[in-house]
Amino acid sequence: MYFAALLARTEDGWEASDMELDDVESLSDLIDLARSAAVDDDTVVALIEQEDTWFGVVRVDGEEDPRYYVSNAAAASRSSYGSMLTDELLGKDEEDDELDELDLDGTEDGEDEAIASYSDDDDTEEDEDEDVDEGVRAGAEPAPSGPLGDPRLLDDLGVSHKQLMTLDGDALSEIADSLGATEVLEAVR
Repeated sequence: MYFAALLARTEDGWEASDMELDDVESLSDLIDLARSAAVDDDTVVALIEQEDTWFGVVRVDGEEDPRYYVSNAAAASRSSYGSMLTDELLGKDEEDDELDELDLDGTEDGEDEAIASYSDDDDTEEDEDEDVDEGVRAGAEPAPSGPLGDPRLLDDLGVSHKQLMTLDGDALSEIADSLGATEVLEAVR
């Protein structure tokens, strides 16, 4: 179960809105959603949490490049919304996906040549393949089991990098409390 919210800074404090993740299919969609919530191109903080397993923070300041932080990249990389963040932070892009589809013999996955080379004696090889996590590809950089991204992205807003890196449990409430946005966040929770 995910919880996601946008906190938009205004002259009067923070405004919160529930972020509908069903409409978010890519990181670009998330950034566009955050920018559309901005008041006078001020700061917007997108908060995403998956059942106390991991949380992510995306900060958007006008047209500047977004900044990202994920509390547990390994856990986040196994979820659909978390993987958008970890892929960005690890520098994985669509070109990498296209390269992963090539076999070492130069054919693309699923071509007949790969099927023709299979024999009944290869059953043990098939059993070994089942033990390999489908999410891990050869040559792909694994996500670390700890934080990933820019832990200083909220320093100037009252959440120090040391505090951010030690948060667990109800992290989003603690972040909102430090920002002075507890009431508005709880209103959309």
